[in-house]
Amino acid sequence: MLFRPPEQRVAILLSTFNGARFLHDQLESLLQQTHEHWVLYWRDDGSSDQTVAVMAEFAARAGQGRCVELPGPRCNLGPAASFHALLRAVADDLASADAVAFADQDDYWLPNKLQRGLAALATARSDEPVLYCARQILVDAELNRIGESALACGEVGFPASLTQNVATGCTVMLNRCAAQLVASSTPSSATMHDWWCYLVVTAAGGRLLRDPEPVVLYRQHGGNIVGAPASLTARGLAALRRGPRLFMSVLRQNVTALMAQPQLMTAQARAEVAQIDAALRCGGPRRMKALRIAGLVRQTWIETMVFRCWFMLG
Repeated sequence: MLFRPPEQRVAILLSTFNGARFLHDQLESLLQQTHEHWVLYWRDDGSSDQTVAVMAEFAARAGQGRCVELPGPRCNLGPAASFHALLRAVADDLASADAVAFADQDDYWLPNKLQRGLAALATARSDEPVLYCARQILVDAELNRIGESALACGEVGFPASLTQNVATGCTVMLNRCAAQLVASSTPSSATMHDWWCYLVVTAAGGRLLRDPEPVVLYRQHGGNIVGAPASLTARGLAALRRGPRLFMSVLRQNVTALMAQPQLMTAQARAEVAQIDAALRCGGPRRMKALRIAGLVRQTWIETMVFRCWFMLG
C-alpha cells in the first residue's frame, strides 16, 4: 500500500514522459493551490530527459510524503495505460481521499482548481459516481494567452459519452465512488483515460459536472498528445479531416470493452450497448433503429449529422 498521509483529501495523479521542459511550471502550480491537503502520486513512462531529476527535486521541496513515486519499472505504457496504472495503485488508499485529480505535465493549474472541483463534487451522495471537469485557458508554450476552450453546452451522459468525450483530462476530478469504479474496470485500449472515465461513470448512472469557469492554463505547443480546438467549428472540421475510419474503430472498441464488463453499467445502459453492438455487427435497418436511442448524439447538430452518416456507413 502506498503512503497514506494524515488529512489526505485529494490524490493527484501525474504521468510523466520527457516533460522536463514544462514540468517545473506544473509542479509549482500545485504548491500554489488554495486547497493544500493533497498528495501527488506519479510514475514516469520511460523518459530519456531530466524529467525524473525534476521530480526528485520537487519531492525534496514538497515535504515528506507529498510526492510519491509509483513503485515498479519506468517502462513505457503510453499515457492512458500509465494513468490507469496510477489510479489502480492508489485505489487502496482512496478511503482517505475525497477525490482524485488527473494532472498533465505541461500545464499550469490556477490556484483555485482543486477547491472548485471539491466544492462541485461535494454536492453528490457518497454512493454516487461523479466526474467534474472544467474549461481551460488556452496558452502557447510560454503561457501567453491564446483564448479559452469552447463552452460545451450539448447533451452529456450516457449514451452521448459513446459518441464524444467532453471531459478534458487535465481538468478532471473524480469523487471517491467514481475513482473506485474506474479503477475496477479494464479500459479500452483505443481510448484516453479521461474519455474512459467519462464513459464508465455515465454508463454506471453517474453524473458529469461541467464547470464553465477555466481552471487550467492548457499549453498548446505542438507536442500535445491531445490538443484543444479553440471553437466548436474547429473541432467539427478536425473530426471531418480525420474521417470515419478512426472514429468507428474507437466506437467499436469502446462498445466491446463495455460489453465485456456488464457489471459496470446500469440495466438501461447494458441494453443500449447491446443494441449498438448488434447494430454495428449487422448494419442496415438495425443501425437506423440504434440511431433512435435517446441521447445518442454529439454536442452540436452538425456533429450529430456527421456521426449518424459515419454510423450508417462505417
